[in-house]
Amino acid sequence: MDTKKIIISGGTGFVGTYLSAELLKQGHFLSIITRSPEKYSDEQSKNLRYIDWGDDLSEAMEEADVVYNLAGESLFGKRWTDSVKKSIYNSRIESTRQLVDAMGQASSKPELFVSISAVGIYGDQGDTVLDESTEPANDFLARICIQWEEEAQKASSLGIRVVTPRIGIVFEKDGGFLQMMKLPFLFFVGGPLGDGKQYLPWIHMNDACRGLIYPMENEELSGPYNLCAPEPVTINHLSDAMGNVLNRPSFFRVPEFVMKTVLGEAADPALSSLNVQPKVLQISGFEFQFEDVEEALADIF
Repeated sequence: MDTKKIIISGGTGFVGTYLSAELLKQGHFLSIITRSPEKYSDEQSKNLRYIDWGDDLSEAMEEADVVYNLAGESLFGKRWTDSVKKSIYNSRIESTRQLVDAMGQASSKPELFVSISAVGIYGDQGDTVLDESTEPANDFLARICIQWEEEAQKASSLGIRVVTPRIGIVFEKDGGFLQMMKLPFLFFVGGPLGDGKQYLPWIHMNDACRGLIYPMENEELSGPYNLCAPEPVTINHLSDAMGNVLNRPSFFRVPEFVMKTVLGEAADPALSSLNVQPKVLQISGFEFQFEDVEEALADIF
């Protein structure tokens, strides 16, 4: 693959940090958009720079081959008050709109826009197998994802190829859902969340980054695709696997009513059942390095 000039929003976040490191390793030139570029002044190099959301992004777009949009406030760890919901919305929809507007103002435009979405677009659907042809749900997260993708797809009218990876729960040791679930295990009180029968669409960080880079390598890929392992697991299965890997018990269940009491609507991502399949990636020939959840956890921990 040729060396590319790449813009990344959300490049200092959980997934963005790993993706940026992998792209730099491959020899690409990165411009990372952040609200506080001064925090990263010591990290600037000949192939890495940090730019401000308040800068003229259209100038940066004129030099870019690819734009990654990973911006989005975390869904975990706090109740979804009205102000938090507004922040979740703005961090996704408004930032995407700003990027597309900047592309529109640029005289020379990027060739590819990779703007993440989430499997939450399908909503809680029990054991039903879900793929990219499944109709979106109508809850808060689903509506966010629908608007998120709609804003991104506006770049296609500019002649830019747009892909919207619907990413699952990303597994890595230093953040996200797995870090939240791991803590009780370390104190020997780990266990399933809710009834444990709900399916969790997960993906190892390594495969998540490879799946985000994949559209750069496969020019026929466009539109939405599910970015999660081909073998989703129930929370009961995940809990048992974590217990095995960490050598800890896994029978201290956290009841649904407790999670709802503590987190309210913010408990929904952990309690919803999403039996998601990455059909588009599988058909296109993408190969996952981690399909078994216990092997993935063993690699991480």
